[in-house]
Amino acid sequence: MTLSCTNVVVPVDFSGESVQAIQTGLNIVDDASMLHLIHVLLPLDSLSPGVLLGDTSDESRKNRVEENLKKTAEDNAAATARRAVLFGSPGLEVADYARHQNADLIVIPSHGYHGMKRLVLGSVAERVIRHATCSVLVIRRSDAE
Repeated sequence: MTLSCTNVVVPVDFSGESVQAIQTGLNIVDDASMLHLIHVLLPLDSLSPGVLLGDTSDESRKNRVEENLKKTAEDNAAATARRAVLFGSPGLEVADYARHQNADLIVIPSHGYHGMKRLVLGSVAERVIRHATCSVLVIRRSDAE
């Protein structure tokens, strides 16, 4: 079966699995410019030590992530991919971004958590699946049990 989409969103957390998801996305689209690479940052709490000490801000974090996202795209043959850095709850933001971009597909790695660890940490992939208005392709992590 050959899958071809014109608008694919790939959430990037800078892990090896993210690179695999980018490669999968590139195999699905006709051109890297049809790929959206996004990263979602949790907003800083006003009482976070870095905020209180004045040595970090949401804007400085966003700038660093934008640079890393650009490098990741360039290093993985996706230099022309669209990139975005968002703030909020990762699962909800990914689903919302995909909806606003009229995405055909979201390609996301699974974290492969089980039992109590999954309960405590939650699952971004699971939340994306529940809230996305388009299809979601979940890539199994290479270290999944």
